[in-house]
Amino acid sequence: MTYKRMLQAVMAAGVSVAIGLGLTACSRDYTAAYVYSISASGGNINGFGVDYQTGILTQIAGSPFATNFQSQTAVVRSPDGKFIYVVSGPEDSKVVELAVGTDGKLYGQHTYSLTGTYPTAAAIDSTGKFLYVTFTYQTGFTPALPGLGGITIFPIKPDNTLDTPVTQGGLNYVPVGNNPVGIAVSVPTCTLTPVIKASSTPTCAVKGSSTNNGWPNAFVYVVDQEASPNATVLGFAQNVNTGTLTMLSGTTFDNTLKTYQGVRAGVAPSAVAIDPTGRFVYVTDKIANQVIAYSIDTVNTGNLTALRASPFPTGTATGQFPVSLTIDPRGKYLYTTNFNSSTLTSFTIDVASGNLSAVASSTAGNFTTGPRPTCVTIEPALGTYIYTSNLLDGTISAGKLNPNTGAISGVQNSPFTVSALPSCIISVPNGEHSIQLANP
Repeated sequence: MTYKRMLQAVMAAGVSVAIGLGLTACSRDYTAAYVYSISASGGNINGFGVDYQTGILTQIAGSPFATNFQSQTAVVRSPDGKFIYVVSGPEDSKVVELAVGTDGKLYGQHTYSLTGTYPTAAAIDSTGKFLYVTFTYQTGFTPALPGLGGITIFPIKPDNTLDTPVTQGGLNYVPVGNNPVGIAVSVPTCTLTPVIKASSTPTCAVKGSSTNNGWPNAFVYVVDQEASPNATVLGFAQNVNTGTLTMLSGTTFDNTLKTYQGVRAGVAPSAVAIDPTGRFVYVTDKIANQVIAYSIDTVNTGNLTALRASPFPTGTATGQFPVSLTIDPRGKYLYTTNFNSSTLTSFTIDVASGNLSAVASSTAGNFTTGPRPTCVTIEPALGTYIYTSNLLDGTISAGKLNPNTGAISGVQNSPFTVSALPSCIISVPNGEHSIQLANP
């Protein structure tokens, strides 16, 4: 079946989010995915359709869409790609939920308050049951009176609305370090002997307790950018049923100094990502111009151990300042956005060891973006096109990935104009059929 015919068949059989909301929408045959860019200077969200043959972006009718925030910090999508959640800047400290129509239009649903201020990052677990948002200040702390930050945990209901934040230990947040800037959630992995049922659904036998609905705890890792040598990655076990977090044995709290300590994370860690298998964690260090790689002890503790060959430089030029990263849907390549050098660095991931090696190209693995790239996303429909939000000139740069080498080539008509000061970017597939193409 051709790609176009497959799209037409799915659209004929499927029911769109917009229709479910009493709205009408019409998908384009050749739109593989949608890309959304948020702004640090207002509440605008710019939306584009991705042409599956070329990667060219076409503005969605009605774009930009408004959140009514004064600024926007982070954006994440539900695993099925039918909803996105946008985190406000420090002025609002809120989250808005938006439905993605079949034509890519965004439909605002509800806005929710965080349990702290100055939000920094967000992540959703692989089951789509919990949204985790890091913030800089607990109640009573401000930039003038710095203190510990935290994580607000929102349960996600079946209709994708957010429930009341999870409470544990008498708090409606989880305390973390003094400057949490990134968060990632691993896929559930078996910590004991796996039991494979006839249905081929993996489960884990948990001795002396319930089977936790067939899964053990997954793991959550938070990057704390507190000044070196206290820059660290904090680890937590996630209860996949309740969303609650428990510190791993490798993460501790010093009650005298009022600081948390996990594994060392270079000079100034800036972002974190976990490979699709849930075995490796990667952290960008923006001051040292490197990626630090860790293995996860998925068998016993969930603690991180730096790989022997780590860290991996993002290039030979100094002052690159890598501020974000992403891993392609197949788990074969990793890309960092280098804010100062306005480039992307491409790495190949060794699936056995987790080690990184630079992708060979005419610029030592680097692809030129617009000035000051802030975030990077790979559309999940085909896993072929990569996009960066560029802060200085208000654009999106587009590239095409070579599936055999990971090298990036340019896309025609790139860059594409968006609202001023784009702070981050995300992409969603145009229908569940597209996800199957990226994850066969």
